[in-house]
Amino acid sequence: MSKQVKQLDRVIIRFAGDSGDGMQLTGDRFTQESASFGNDLATLPNFPAEIRAPQGTIPGVSSFQVHFADHDILTPGDAPDVLVSMNPAALKANLSDLPKGATIIVDTHDFTARNLAKAGYAANPLEDDSLAEFAVHPVDLTGMTVEAVKEFGLSRKDAARAKNMFALGLLSWMYGRPTESTIAFLERRFAKVEAIRDANITAFKAGWNFGETTEAFAVSYEIKPAPVSAGTYRNITGNLALAYGLVAAGVQSGLPLFLGTYPITPASDILHELSKHKAFGVTTFQAEDEIAGIGAALGASFGGALGVTSTSGPGVALKSETIGLAVMTELPLLIVNVQRGGPSTGLPTKTEQADLLQAMFGRNGEAPVPIVAPQSPGDCFDAAVEAARIAVTYRTPVMLLSDGYLANGSEPWRIPEVADLPVIDPAFATARNHTVEQTAKDGTVTEVEEFWPYLRDEETLARPWAVPGTAGLEHRIGGLEKADGHGNISYDPANHDLMVRTRQAKVDRIADSLPPLEVDDPSGRAKVLVLGWGSTYGPIGAGVRRVRKAGYDVAQVHLRHLNPFPKDLGEILSRYEKVLVPEMNLGQLSMLVRAKYLVDAVGYNDVRGLPLKAADLAAAIGELVAQVEGAPVDLSGSEPDSPADKHAKAIR
Repeated sequence: MSKQVKQLDRVIIRFAGDSGDGMQLTGDRFTQESASFGNDLATLPNFPAEIRAPQGTIPGVSSFQVHFADHDILTPGDAPDVLVSMNPAALKANLSDLPKGATIIVDTHDFTARNLAKAGYAANPLEDDSLAEFAVHPVDLTGMTVEAVKEFGLSRKDAARAKNMFALGLLSWMYGRPTESTIAFLERRFAKVEAIRDANITAFKAGWNFGETTEAFAVSYEIKPAPVSAGTYRNITGNLALAYGLVAAGVQSGLPLFLGTYPITPASDILHELSKHKAFGVTTFQAEDEIAGIGAALGASFGGALGVTSTSGPGVALKSETIGLAVMTELPLLIVNVQRGGPSTGLPTKTEQADLLQAMFGRNGEAPVPIVAPQSPGDCFDAAVEAARIAVTYRTPVMLLSDGYLANGSEPWRIPEVADLPVIDPAFATARNHTVEQTAKDGTVTEVEEFWPYLRDEETLARPWAVPGTAGLEHRIGGLEKADGHGNISYDPANHDLMVRTRQAKVDRIADSLPPLEVDDPSGRAKVLVLGWGSTYGPIGAGVRRVRKAGYDVAQVHLRHLNPFPKDLGEILSRYEKVLVPEMNLGQLSMLVRAKYLVDAVGYNDVRGLPLKAADLAAAIGELVAQVEGAPVDLSGSEPDSPADKHAKAIR
């Protein structure tokens, strides 16, 4: 049967089901297929917070959203054009996110009275008019899967588990995805259990063939590859990119990399990945708690390694005293905080940006720590290398602020050339660095060379890094205040004031090594600036694009370095009449900017545990543009029709 093929420029698909339905695997495989096809893409996995939420309930729903296109995109999308729902709870949990006209492919098998009640449905939504504004395709995915794989002799329960592959096959047909990579993946994943392997491959092919032959799906869609600059690309998550960046930093600095950590969501994947790279001089230590993890990492730095610890916000709270010790001893140390919703245990599987002030001030005393934040999953690689450069060059702990969205989300990443990576010179101390006069009993004065651990480099104010065991460079460091230069314990008030100011000045000096900020202001006439940091880069960029497409001028600046701020930030802020600061917190960067630069920054704040939405940001930007222009702003038509928009117009 010949079917119509329609061209689309982009599609947003969300796979949703119970946490045991394999939605993360399904979404990941569809993403890999799209990446190999050459589409630009962005993903948003969404996990239940409970480890074992009751099956078939809304708290147990797991989803995976992928946005793929034939052009450059910045976000996983505000709303899905297609929802694949495996049970009533998945439908109810995601229905409010769907625009009118969206396509819903629903597995009818689990729409029993018991499962409908679990999801809070009084009646079956597939049998009334509650879904009339959507294009609904009821399909017995489970039943057809069980029938397709019955030859392999599996129990009904095991056979039904392959329904996610049936759904993946159907969606792969609908959007012309290459299937070879998924078949090869299944062959590898289930190589030791032939029946499971063959059942999953058969279910995948059956889903494809169902799409090809059924009259229920009369149209398939084509999304062409996106143009990209020359290079080698792969799809990568933020945690994986960050782990690779740490490995690269170890290689580029010539230092062995030591990770001392305690597993915590959503940072654990960094430990899992780094444990695979012993060949690059990586040592991983899974400690008994957060305090032991950072203590071991700081000890490794004292011993001449690149010490790293990874955690989330609750773990940073436990590590804070040792971070202060790293400030006092002035040793390189990387603290990776993959932020999640808080406070306390909070939202373990959801994203947030609420740890900026904790990173900035969350220690006793004056204990300044540089802060670096990546802006996208792929950028986590470069941010890790940059954080290591700062830590090693300036002899300081550095906070690397990722978050749950970056950690688990993915995008195409151009693999950098090794020759383009920066060289990080640890410049270990090799000789005594200070001469003192000593007077003998007979009055003879001689000059004696000593090693002083707190003499400073004139440019960076960094102290020398002497590896223990180096002959002649014996020294003492610790948590008590040091005297300037020789580093002996000192309780002198004037010395304490000097050392506090010196440690702050050292962090301030980092700004001298930072490049000028990139100001995205194409017309040069914008009066409104949108200032962001971290993972808000994508939603801000998409929102700015919408406003510009509607014909209005707006500028964008995104910060990688949050402490110290780049030297030109104040001058840039002064150029604009209005500054909008979108954040997934209650206004932490806007507070810092207002305090330091006396700028009347306006916050756009959302703490739902989800990334910001581009459409909402565009509306907020439009309001500020209207204020400075003194006229209403019309953003209608600023975004191309999505597949859901086009279908909605057709059914209306």
